Amino acid sequence: MKRSNRLVVLTDFFLENPRKHIQLPYFVTICETTKSSISEDLDIINEVFQNQGMGYLQRSTGAGGGVKYIPAFSRENSMQFIEELRKKLEDPARILPGGYLYMSDLLGDPRTVREIGRVFASAFSKVKIDVIVTVATKGIPLAYAVASFLNVPVVIARRDPKVTEGSSVSINYVSGSSRKIQTMVLPKRSLEEGANVCIIDDFMKAGGTITGMINLLAEFDARVQAIGVLAEADDEEEERVINNYTSLVKITNVDIRHNKIEIQSGNYVENHTDS
Repeated sequence: MKRSNRLVVLTDFFLENPRKHIQLPYFVTICETTKSSISEDLDIINEVFQNQGMGYLQRSTGAGGGVKYIPAFSRENSMQFIEELRKKLEDPARILPGGYLYMSDLLGDPRTVREIGRVFASAFSKVKIDVIVTVATKGIPLAYAVASFLNVPVVIARRDPKVTEGSSVSINYVSGSSRKIQTMVLPKRSLEEGANVCIIDDFMKAGGTITGMINLLAEFDARVQAIGVLAEADDEEEERVINNYTSLVKITNVDIRHNKIEIQSGNYVENHTDS
């Protein structure tokens, strides 16, 4: 196979199989070439990935040596996307009765959701994660987007048990925004004991829902390694019960009277300066 063809084949494989460790003989076979040629190809692809701010190839030597693609948005690319997101959310037309913010169009746009997933995956690229956990329903597309880049499964906590999912574990928790007692359910078969978990959600105010997820995951002895939220509310009246998290944007003010929204960049900027 010619080098130009090999580069296309290899690049496509890495983009479709992020964080999957593959030994070089596999590429030697599918590309019908030598190990030294594959090694040179990997050098070229790695350089392009890094120059384009797409991530890098992680290579290992020895008997079990090989290579895997680590998706990692550059800081410049991440900041550019977050700024675009911030401007979209500042549109006064998004203000809903009660001071809520309309975001369903963004969560329904495949490109936007994919880029959100890429940014979160970049933030957590060096963290050991076995599964993405979210709560139904708006966080689901975000969870799948992050999972696609981290190459891990998604587990969804629901409000009500489903007969098709078998026996479940449920807890009651206090919602941070409504102060109402709600129920969260997770099927026993959905999560292995001791799994390393990343929690993804679309919005956080006081953090009651995420606290509920953490408490539910404790029933499985799961280890919460990372928490990502698309948007957080900056509400001085609400005491934040979650501190260790990553947010992309922060809603600082929704002024219904003057039809104005103020959005700032979230703590992603400070927490991941080397992304």
